[in-house]
Amino acid sequence: MTNNYDSPAYFDLMTRYWQAANYLSVGQLYLRANPLLKRPLTASDVKFNPLGHWGTIAGQNFIYTHLNRLINKYDLNMFYIEGPGHGGQVMLSNAYLDGTYTETYPNITQDEAGMQVLFKQFSFPGGAASHANAQIPGSIHEGGELGYSLSHATGAILDNPDVIAATVIGDGESETGPLAASWFSNTFINPITDGAVLPIVDMNGYKISNPTILARKSDDDLRQYYAGMGWEPYFVEGDDAKTLNPIMAQTLDTMIEKIQQIQRQARAISDAGMPHWPVLILRTPKGWTGPKEWDGNKIEGSFRAHQIPIPVSRDHMEHADALVKWLESYHPEDLFDEHGTLKPELKALTPKGTRRMAANPITNVGGKVPLVLPDFRQYALPIGKRGQDVRQDMVIWSDYLRDLIRLNLTIFGCLDRTRRCPTGCLAFLTQAVASGRSRSPTAATTRT
Repeated sequence: MTNNYDSPAYFDLMTRYWQAANYLSVGQLYLRANPLLKRPLTASDVKFNPLGHWGTIAGQNFIYTHLNRLINKYDLNMFYIEGPGHGGQVMLSNAYLDGTYTETYPNITQDEAGMQVLFKQFSFPGGAASHANAQIPGSIHEGGELGYSLSHATGAILDNPDVIAATVIGDGESETGPLAASWFSNTFINPITDGAVLPIVDMNGYKISNPTILARKSDDDLRQYYAGMGWEPYFVEGDDAKTLNPIMAQTLDTMIEKIQQIQRQARAISDAGMPHWPVLILRTPKGWTGPKEWDGNKIEGSFRAHQIPIPVSRDHMEHADALVKWLESYHPEDLFDEHGTLKPELKALTPKGTRRMAANPITNVGGKVPLVLPDFRQYALPIGKRGQDVRQDMVIWSDYLRDLIRLNLTIFGCLDRTRRCPTGCLAFLTQAVASGRSRSPTAATTRT
């Protein structure tokens, strides 16, 4: 494989890698067997009731592929936050391709048998969730409740001066109050002591049932909007990966070099003033690379691509040929060998070790160390006569979570910014206990 990260040959490999991620993402939606389509598709190969989301997936896989290139080229300490809805296949597919998922779940091997398990378990009882939940390596943000991706990213890079949180924000998500307010989080980022957030607005034009507001605005309006909140916007738009690859790469290179220049200058002269950090506006079609239309209605580039684009299930196989055509459009024979393993020239595109976004230590704190759990029975709420005792469930739950953190300080990190852990943490918690709102994690007490 060439190490020229700006060559046409490298971009061609990136396109194939992106297709591999897309293939895995579609397979997880629909299939429970026959993952490489080595034989004609039968009803037993398909899920009873495919559940999940498609609309944002190809755009996010495109972003993820380009972030891998950035990490390789600039040796970045970067992780991925997936803001748009329930697009869990993005985190699953890319963690699987770079090997992190198999390292975490050894039964899901990087071959045909493991791919079948990967497909079957998605959005399946006892399997993997349809969103980026905590069981997926590399995930610190679930994405199911929209609006918090940017604030989570900002919190993660505070006092982490070498870290970049690549944060994908859906244009529908951008309409929520929490996300709209989060653009002002740049006020709190110190370019000397903190890392950086790299926001990428995945502007595919539609949310679950109608167009998005920001997608209807011109680039000039968006430039003024983001600049007014203290960001420097960059724009990439298109629907052909071969054409977009060099444009996307050059734009992201410029943005990364801008971030590094801001940090170098601030740290050289101890200037903690608020710079204008870069933000990318990426315009690609909703449901990119999926079915163009279905039953006379537009799919790609419309709200209809949001969830399951075509009606194929175990009990409805009359359109199975359309699903096969969709999957084969990614040319899996050019992506995986006869055993179902990603071809070596594509595997070489992934960062190595903890440089893989799914393996970043920030997103996998504690590793496989089991939590020390408080005895949940000590937090039971005694119920007397009906209607006489009014409590809030989250207050009771917060007591349990507080004590869970207290028992696992090395996993959750020190609460004392002077880094004198555990003294500072215990002092903080002791003060909380003394406030009268907590109970010991080892002995039940009576709340008044």
